[in-house]
Amino acid sequence: MEQLTRLYLIRHGEVEEKYHKVFGGARIDMELSPLGHEQVRALANYLLPMPPDLIYASPMRRVQQTLEPLAQALELMPVILPDLREVDFGSWTGLSWEQVLEKFQISAYTWLDQLEDGTIPQAETTVAFRERVANAINTILNESSGKSIAVVCHGGVIRMILSILFDLPFRRMNLFEVEYASITRVLLRPTRVELELHNFTPWRDLRPAPHL
Repeated sequence: MEQLTRLYLIRHGEVEEKYHKVFGGARIDMELSPLGHEQVRALANYLLPMPPDLIYASPMRRVQQTLEPLAQALELMPVILPDLREVDFGSWTGLSWEQVLEKFQISAYTWLDQLEDGTIPQAETTVAFRERVANAINTILNESSGKSIAVVCHGGVIRMILSILFDLPFRRMNLFEVEYASITRVLLRPTRVELELHNFTPWRDLRPAPHL
């Protein structure tokens, strides 16, 4: 029987309103909003009937707050990996999308391209970002191959993990939306990698349909 490893790539919940559409990255250790706390409780309830075997997580505060209901509900002790922290946006850190456009004449919507091309001043390079995320994934797979694993982290990190696992350019990850408190599930087989579920949000997608 082939050995299967299943990764649940989970983004943290919504952050404080003052950081909406602001580049926080690895330097701003923001907290969850009230809605973010509701989202992660819904996330924990969704995972409870089919819990992962292990949890790995970023050390950043917004992820740690996302972890609290998950770890309690699943009765698992998370393993914290510093390499799962968000990308460093350099000179864009703390700027809103509008401010980036005003100051650098660059659309914030192209942030993946800008990181890939190295055009964000003082930002972490894509090579360095890929290397540390790959190091985290290798650690996870070496320690926990054949298990169901939750990786709780950030939107940029999830995109880089997908880039690594599917051997696609990082800039092409603009094809993948990664919303707050979303689950992307990847199945690793010995011969191939499969995307089983992408950007599923229990806090929204499991709401009852409105009566027409």
